[in-house]
Amino acid sequence: MIILKILIDVLDFGEIEVELLKEYAPKTVENFVKLVENNYFENSSFHRIIKGFMIQGGIGKTKADSIFGEFSSNGFKNDLKHTKGVISMARTNDPNSASSQFFIMHEDSPHLDGAYAAFGKVTSGLDVVDRIASVKTNMMDGPNQKVVINNISLLNK
Repeated sequence: MIILKILIDVLDFGEIEVELLKEYAPKTVENFVKLVENNYFENSSFHRIIKGFMIQGGIGKTKADSIFGEFSSNGFKNDLKHTKGVISMARTNDPNSASSQFFIMHEDSPHLDGAYAAFGKVTSGLDVVDRIASVKTNMMDGPNQKVVINNISLLNK
């Protein structure tokens, strides 16, 4: 089996390497890889940061298409737990509204298990996640200074 890895390059913070786990959420991984290949995330940002919970990014240049939510409360078996370093798809209350926004767990959050499509794990750069999670934020959980994602690239295919 080929292991897919991505590299999230964050301006002034460093790099986060993530292994994408198709066995848990194959369509989610396929969608994310397509966005990465199209440089969708170039010059986007981590726009929502909650220390002790997660960092969220993924608003790209245009609106991305929504995909089926691959998690158990939506009738899909996905046992990947929302532990520190797990990457998962953000969504609205609509279980099939995930498109491009993602979040990386800063700390374990078992209340998300089965409710969001977890699809990978950080393999290197948890210190970068910690530094991003520690930036000062406003009352809406937005960083006081923009945390720029230079780009997300595929390390292999």
